[in-house]
Formats: sequence, C-alpha cells, structure tokens
Amino acid sequence: MRFNKLDLNLLVALDALLAERSISRAAERLHMSQSAMSNALARLRACLDDDLLVQVGRKMECTPRAETLKEAVRDVLVRVDSAILAQPEFDPARSDRTFHLIVSDYTMVVLMPHLLALARQQARNVRFEMLPVIDSPQRELERGEADLLVLPRNYCSPDHPVDMLFEEEFLCVVWSGSSFGRANKLTLEQYVTAGHVAMQPQGMDKSTLEDWFLQRYGTAQRIEVTAFGFVPVPHLVVGTDRVATVHARLARIAQQYLPLTLLPPPLPLARIEQSVQWHKYRTQDPGLVWLRGLLREAVLRMDGKQIPSTATAPATHP
Repeated sequence: MRFNKLDLNLLVALDALLAERSISRAAERLHMSQSAMSNALARLRACLDDDLLVQVGRKMECTPRAETLKEAVRDVLVRVDSAILAQPEFDPARSDRTFHLIVSDYTMVVLMPHLLALARQQARNVRFEMLPVIDSPQRELERGEADLLVLPRNYCSPDHPVDMLFEEEFLCVVWSGSSFGRANKLTLEQYVTAGHVAMQPQGMDKSTLEDWFLQRYGTAQRIEVTAFGFVPVPHLVVGTDRVATVHARLARIAQQYLPLTLLPPPLPLARIEQSVQWHKYRTQDPGLVWLRGLLREAVLRMDGKQIPSTATAPATHP
C-alpha cells in the first residue's frame, strides 16, 4: 500500500531500523533476511532523501532527520495496532497472549504472585513478561514495548491514563541483634546519625528518599550501602547497626525469614501511591481492560480482602 508515494509497509522496517540502529538486528526483530532489510533501508533512503542511518566508527547512528521521525513513526504504528488490529473481545480462557509489564522488584514480590495466581484460575495459557524499570519507562509504553507500567504515580507520564492501585507506607528495618533492635525504638537523632542502606534508582544521582530528606531537613542521610533493587535492602542490614527505610509490605515479608525488627520511622514520611498506567490509545483494548481489573483484584488478595464474585467473568468486551 502506498500513501503519498511512500510504501506504508516500509514504516515497520523504518521503526525497527531506528530502534535497533543495526540492519542485522532489525532484520532479526522482524524475522526478515539481512538482504531484505538492506533493500528496505535503500528504498527508505531514496523515498525520504536522507541516509537515515550512517556509520560512525563501529556503530550506526541516526541522522537528525531520522531522530525527528523516530517517535512519529512509532506513534503511527501504535495507533494502527490499537485502533485496527486489536481484537474486538478478549476471552482469557482461550487466549495465549503475552502481556509485558514494567515493574520494580518490590512489585514483583508483593503484588505479582497474587496477579499470577488469579490469572491461573482464568487464563492458563496467558503469559506475562516482567520488564525492569529503566530510566524512562514511559518511552517503552509509548513505543508499544510495554502494555502496562506499575509504578509510583510520580513516575508515571502525564500524557497517559493512570489508576491508583494501593497506597504504601514505610517502615524502618534494623537487625534484631543491633542496638536499635534491642531498644525497640528509633529516635530522630539516631535515625539522622545512623548509617543507612538505600536502594539507588537507576540513572539517578541519589535515592528519592535521600533527596526528599535533604530538602525537608537540610541534611543528608549517611548512606553507607546502596543496592540496585528494593528486595536485597533488608538483607543488607543484618549483622550491622545500619538502618533501612523500606516499603512496609516488603519489610513484613522480609521479617518472615530474616532476624529483623521493624520500627516506625521517627519522622513523617509521605506514602507512595502505587499506580498502573497504560497507553491512551489502548484504553479500550479488551485484554488490558481484563488485566487492569485483575490487578485490582490482586491488590485485594494481597491485603487479605474479599475479592468480588464477578472476578471470573469469562470474556471482556470493549
């Protein structure tokens, strides 16, 4: 099909080329031969009168024109996928769809087991791919690489719909054999002067909690150990006098198998609004409507609340 002299089939190839910046990887992504992808690039260069990809050292880089096209092409393909190719209904009992969710390791531990248990009751052939939180998870959503983001609301994009799933508070976690654990109390002075274990978000200079603490109290926490995930943090205080400020649900899970004492923070900490976000073009995607509903049911299951009897509806319609 052609539109204004452009073969629209080439848009898919262009999207892959600009994302991968490699003819071989783009060909592999689209299950094409390398020669076929090279031919597609040649046709795109002739049609758009631009090199699009140029060799710089051992890598291929996008030209300025290609950079301006990248998001526009992806946006067109996401619109086509959501408006034309989406199925008119979704039957979880018959579907073998794979859902891609961007989640933190905290969410994987506290919420995802409940989601998977519920999904097994309705959709034994549905698959889930959990993707790590990257510097800009919104880009993966906008590119159609992720179906849902499950993140704190302040990490979500203002350009797409978002629903709050649950609120989370913090607890201080200390080794039970430490001076803090034996005293069963943590004063503000002790909290400020203690060494801390903190999770360091990828691509950020400091933890968000440290940043908030510095702005609020004008002094920085003494962070002596950083981890690249939330789940290891409680483990890293064991055998030390350090303190970790941890999501309450995660802290209670860790206390079940580690010698930990959980203490209330000696200062008020804002709660997290853990939320789910999806692309605005996919609001009516029946599969995602089903999955968002299942997430809400998983929250109830996580907190030991009654799940509504409507949870097992066989199909979702737009």
